[in-house]
Amino acid sequence: MAPSFGTSGLRGLVTELTPELVTRYVQAFLASCPNGGRLYVGRDLRPSSPEIAGHVLAAARAVGIEAVDCGDLGTPALALAAMGAGAAAVMVTGSHIPADRNGLKFYLPGGEVSKADEAKIVAGYAAGVQPVQDGKTGALVTAEGLAGAYVERYATAFGAGALSGLTIGVYQHSSVAREAMMEICAALGARPVALARSEVFVPVDTEAVPPETRAAIRAWCAEMGLDAVISTDGDADRPLLADASGAVVPGDVLGVLTARALGAEVICTPVSSNAMVGRIPEFAEVRLTKIGSPFVIAAMEAALASDPAAKVAGFEANGGFLLGFTADGGLLKGPLIPLMTRDSVLPMLAPLAAAKAAGLTVAELVAALPPCFTAADRVQEIDRDKAKTFLDRLIAEAPARAVFFAPSGEIDSIDLTDGLRVNLVSGAVVHLRPSGNAPEFRIYAQAASPEAALALTQTYMDRVAAEVL
Repeated sequence: MAPSFGTSGLRGLVTELTPELVTRYVQAFLASCPNGGRLYVGRDLRPSSPEIAGHVLAAARAVGIEAVDCGDLGTPALALAAMGAGAAAVMVTGSHIPADRNGLKFYLPGGEVSKADEAKIVAGYAAGVQPVQDGKTGALVTAEGLAGAYVERYATAFGAGALSGLTIGVYQHSSVAREAMMEICAALGARPVALARSEVFVPVDTEAVPPETRAAIRAWCAEMGLDAVISTDGDADRPLLADASGAVVPGDVLGVLTARALGAEVICTPVSSNAMVGRIPEFAEVRLTKIGSPFVIAAMEAALASDPAAKVAGFEANGGFLLGFTADGGLLKGPLIPLMTRDSVLPMLAPLAAAKAAGLTVAELVAALPPCFTAADRVQEIDRDKAKTFLDRLIAEAPARAVFFAPSGEIDSIDLTDGLRVNLVSGAVVHLRPSGNAPEFRIYAQAASPEAALALTQTYMDRVAAEVL
């Protein structure tokens, strides 16, 4: 299948991301969207990323745009730098998917591209459009200190003692932010311990942490007396936080804790997020969206258009957190300016700092939330045609739905905001959705206990696999 846009940028097999294809997409982006006359380019640590980044830089220079080589840099750090400079950006990353795939994430000077912007880019690619140019080659500039500026963002906002006395394991693997995480922990007073650094790319999906990784985290916590373990996916826009027992805190729970700790009042989050978000009294309004940061950002922008002073935040079930207002006071020692793109560091730091300030463990902080538990997993290497036929049938035919979900009892209602979300009479939820940019099928579950949510996920992993492989 040719590279295409999904929930977060352009994705495809490395073999399909040819120099010609990359060049045409980048030049279509520069021609179709504002760019500020400069293009910042970052990349993750997968083997194909340096070469693809080279094609992106060359594509910009060929049409007279100054190209800024940011090297190995996390997506939120790249976005922070480019937006601060009023420049466009492209992040070369396949995020959490395996190393045989890669992709491009596009940023306007004001932030992530919207779905409307994506449509313009795709149309421009098809037409082979290029920016109007004067025949000059754009300059090539090497950026320095961008990761350091990202570290300083959080060191200044949270202060030197925010995590003092804590020993935090940093599961480094091949995260492009592995050094930044170590530096941030140390800057906030914690003792960081490097864990499992890998020189081979590891496709870490923080939304579907495999059993062997969970077991390793539990073992590290027990053997080293860690207070927590933190990590990210490959391009550092999705967080992973485990408590002192090694239990991984779901990303949407991190989102709730972070939004509450920062004083957010209007929350924008996908329909797949934990339903507890609607039960937090501090949240005046919750807006549910389709899955994907462009949809969350669109909801945040709509809220800010109605009230520019609104304390708006967004998060996804994968934990990526989007800050739409300047947070100050409370936990913070200094102001934290908006960053409306998925960030992994903030939703790890805020719960850790909140627990520390309250004299609680992370587990105790989580336990105080309204009881609603989630689990998620994915069936990989699916047949996309089979997956579409299967899901279309469940959506269209009530009898087929009843049969498929019979192991979990009677269906109360369904929600078609994104995929098929089935609300069961028991109060449990099963949400089915094919990935928009990888051959994967996601299964989300919610139930009254962690064990019940996990059991639901496994039941429908098996049932979905029988239909889509």
